Amino acid sequence: MNLRFQTKRLLLRPFQDSDLELFLAYRNDPEVARYQGWSVPYPRQAALDFIAEMKTAQIQPGNWLQLALELQANGETIGDVAIHQMKSDPRQAYLGYSLARAYWGQGYASEAIRAVLDLLFAELNLHRVVAECDVENEASWRLLERLGFRREAHLHENIFFKGAYGSEYHYAMLGRDWKPND
Repeated sequence: MNLRFQTKRLLLRPFQDSDLELFLAYRNDPEVARYQGWSVPYPRQAALDFIAEMKTAQIQPGNWLQLALELQANGETIGDVAIHQMKSDPRQAYLGYSLARAYWGQGYASEAIRAVLDLLFAELNLHRVVAECDVENEASWRLLERLGFRREAHLHENIFFKGAYGSEYHYAMLGRDWKPND
């Protein structure tokens, strides 16, 4: 499957070796890492291993795939979008994302997620896509709601995360509810 596609301002593509320094920069930003599953400092070797794995990863049940988000204007890597097709039900997937702080609030995450939802629903014919976020991550849950995700659960102090219990919102969207890009 071709995992290179463009939006108005972005190229979504597999990671490549040249992404290392920009990837490390946003992974080591405490504000970017705040609601993510990694800790700061994010080790260089972990980044090398991650990129090596993602360079050849494909969408397949049970695996995570993360695509780099590259600005078409200058070739800069500004974040990534994660897809995990469920092994127990391959017509469902989890979605995740992270973006370098300098690019927050400019519509890049929305643009990238719309492109991925087009891929998952229109090309792969998935039934349902799920996303989770910390209840304190207002920018993230507002983004999901703007895109048409439905909040299905508010789990109170359900996860021990970075030294404390946190609460999460669970969102989902059905394929029949997705409105593709024009």
